[in-house]
Amino acid sequence: MARSNTIEKLTKKLNLIPHPEGGFYRETYRSSEKIHLNQSNNGIQGTRNQSTGIYFLLTSSSFSAFHRIKQDEMWHFYYGSPLCLHTIDTTGKHSKIIIGNNILQDQTPQFVVPAGTWFAAHVLEGDFSLVGCTVSPGFDFKDFELSKRETLISLFPEHRNIIAKLSRE
Repeated sequence: MARSNTIEKLTKKLNLIPHPEGGFYRETYRSSEKIHLNQSNNGIQGTRNQSTGIYFLLTSSSFSAFHRIKQDEMWHFYYGSPLCLHTIDTTGKHSKIIIGNNILQDQTPQFVVPAGTWFAAHVLEGDFSLVGCTVSPGFDFKDFELSKRETLISLFPEHRNIIAKLSRE
């Protein structure tokens, strides 16, 4: 099956729409129970659902730009090519994690990005990666920050190359 045909079928079958950070997504779960946070350690204020989940599809012609959220985010591998997830923690340490199903080749089917960590992703090889992301407390765009390339480079100049590759103006 041709690449664009598979991607088109997946986006249609899963009702995916473009995501602001790159790729395509659809929310699949938002808990009905809510919690109220006066101010958590991560700066979350207000009411949030306890948990949320999405499908997230990246293609070889797109990437998930560096961004961060105020909650932990767990990534789950579903289908397609392995995904390379880059993180830069609050101390400036850069890590590269391969999310996929070939565990014997050091891929991991699940990975948690800690709250406040900058992260970005791209398809490692092949045409696309279909993953899921679970966020707790639940995701809210109020807790989402998309990086500006120059700002992130000024914070972490030692990671200039990967930031330039996986960020937008």
